[in-house]
Amino acid sequence: MGAVCGKYQHERIFRPAGIAPALVTPDKGWARHGRPPCGPWPVVQLRQATVLTSEEYVKQEGWRQARLDRCPTHGSDAKCGFRSLGTYGRVVPAGMRVARYYCPTAHRSFSLLPDCLAARLSGDLDAVESVVAAVEAAPSVEAAADRLRPDIELPGAVRWVRRRLGPTRAALLALVTSTPGLLGNCAPTLAEVGARLGTPVLRHVRAESERRLGSLPTPIGFGPLHRRARLGRTPREHDMGPDPPP
Repeated sequence: MGAVCGKYQHERIFRPAGIAPALVTPDKGWARHGRPPCGPWPVVQLRQATVLTSEEYVKQEGWRQARLDRCPTHGSDAKCGFRSLGTYGRVVPAGMRVARYYCPTAHRSFSLLPDCLAARLSGDLDAVESVVAAVEAAPSVEAAADRLRPDIELPGAVRWVRRRLGPTRAALLALVTSTPGLLGNCAPTLAEVGARLGTPVLRHVRAESERRLGSLPTPIGFGPLHRRARLGRTPREHDMGPDPPP
């Protein structure tokens, strides 16, 4: 059974049983209970092209030169009140800040992420590249994890490495398969892609994939976080047992 959300009864939004009314909104859908919203995922991070390292970016306060002249949702001619929203800080590296803008009509903020930073992952993109390069040079993921993170136990070190390795391999594969004229038949590895594009490799991958960053996985792209499907009962399942009598 289900009910119409009280706050939005005039819009007739159906809420399945077991889902809190506050989690269902007309613009975001079921946003917080594991199911993605319908339609294309809104991109709220945008690329700021820069050749600076993260240390140079902090020293030169590169966020002060970041500019976004048009609203990503409504375009340059729209009167949506698009404006700067200051900056927000990143933990690593120390002193890093990211420029942010806001569209009051869309109720959405946008950030300009410089090429030196990893998306939705603490630290910079070069550090992620170092991890992937270490795995490619090691006999196994476990061997690389044991060397990279001796401060924690091996299972935790493997998880730490795979959080960086898996999305990076997916982004490399997407770039290789979508740009055969640029990369030909090279393997989706740092070594081979770097031989064609140059170093640092992941920065070049982000630049070459700029039009597809909204669908590429983080930390290179700005795509949504993919959650594993929950195993177990959901509110839409029926009770177990024999069929009712005719």
